[in-house]
Amino acid sequence: MTSPAARTALDLTADLPLPALEDLYRDLHRHPELSSREHRTAAALADRFRTAGFDTVTGVGGTGVVGVLLNGDGPTVLLRADMDALPVVEKTGLSYASEKSGVMHACGHDLHVTWLAGAADALAAGRDTWNGTLLVLGQPAEETGEGAAAMVNDHLYQRFPVPDVLLAQHAAPGPAGLYAHSPGLIMSASTDVDIVVHGVGGHGSRPEATVDPVVTAAYIVTRLQTVVAREVAARESAVLTVGRIEAGTRHNIIPSEAYIALNLRTQSAEVRERMLAAIRRIVAGECAAAGCPREPTVTVGGSFPVTVNDIDTDRRVAAVHGEVFGAGTVLDFGPVMGSEDFPFLAEDGIPYAYWFVTSTPADVWEAAGAESGGDLMEQLAAVPSNHSPHFAPDLGTVGPGVRTLVSGALEMLSVR
Repeated sequence: MTSPAARTALDLTADLPLPALEDLYRDLHRHPELSSREHRTAAALADRFRTAGFDTVTGVGGTGVVGVLLNGDGPTVLLRADMDALPVVEKTGLSYASEKSGVMHACGHDLHVTWLAGAADALAAGRDTWNGTLLVLGQPAEETGEGAAAMVNDHLYQRFPVPDVLLAQHAAPGPAGLYAHSPGLIMSASTDVDIVVHGVGGHGSRPEATVDPVVTAAYIVTRLQTVVAREVAARESAVLTVGRIEAGTRHNIIPSEAYIALNLRTQSAEVRERMLAAIRRIVAGECAAAGCPREPTVTVGGSFPVTVNDIDTDRRVAAVHGEVFGAGTVLDFGPVMGSEDFPFLAEDGIPYAYWFVTSTPADVWEAAGAESGGDLMEQLAAVPSNHSPHFAPDLGTVGPGVRTLVSGALEMLSVR
């Protein structure tokens, strides 16, 4: 038997204006905006909210947008979409490829905005079918980890109703038509670490008169590869990435400093602290071994929290998605190493559900399958992933992505 939320969601999304939504997506993709600069995107989303009947406020936490629809007594539900693009040179070859040099929607946030706009329209048009308060939120600066916290710090929950539950979703690689839920931990924490190695610079012809920070940095990078392999238990998941190493200005000049930028992905505070301690120890040890004139500088920078779904909320949303999309469409592939700032919106323990919508076009997925010889993990690794210059979600996911939000919202609201 289909639940009232699933039946109502199917009714409200039966006649989605797909051509108009696809046009919105193409327009957003052509005009990507970097974190905290999403002025055009925010204006377009705010216009959609106002037209649908939401009381709408812009400029929340910088460029954030909030729409509120009061619809009688009942729960308060917040739907969120992130809006920012990335400093990536697009190589998709799409007819609607980015028109902004060096900036691309390589993570699907343009699709997220389109999904939210469509859901806001459908739920507002069908307000006679549910009771409660609906908040729709366009969030800036997810990629830098600053946007959600900025909105909360801009008195989000003093200026607008406090939600009983938060819902969000993300486009992901995989054959279009699947919806990935994980009750509990679904995404990892991320921590940036910056290292400065202080050496003694000089002429390349007289290395004996210097302390070469480049060589020391190379030893550090090599030794750091043992942190996960030898200091994190096999039952734990962790990743350490050296994202940048930089030093010097000329071929024959030994520089006085070298810079190393790291990123850690962890799924527990204990593992994070163990890795940070190992990094500090290794960096200090290699610098001491090289005879560096002063101790290295190790700075722990920006971080994203773990994303941990409320078990009951996620199971309810997953169940209604299974009803809307059919058997075999909802799966749990466990926690991933990617990170999100969405949990910063969950102030004071507001429960939330966060899920993935697979979006790889069928022809791309099938071609990757032929190349991989049928191995699923190799096939998944072969298709363009988020942050790839070739990332191009299937336009056919526009409608389903609206339905996931609509059905999830109705499951949490009071359906008549």
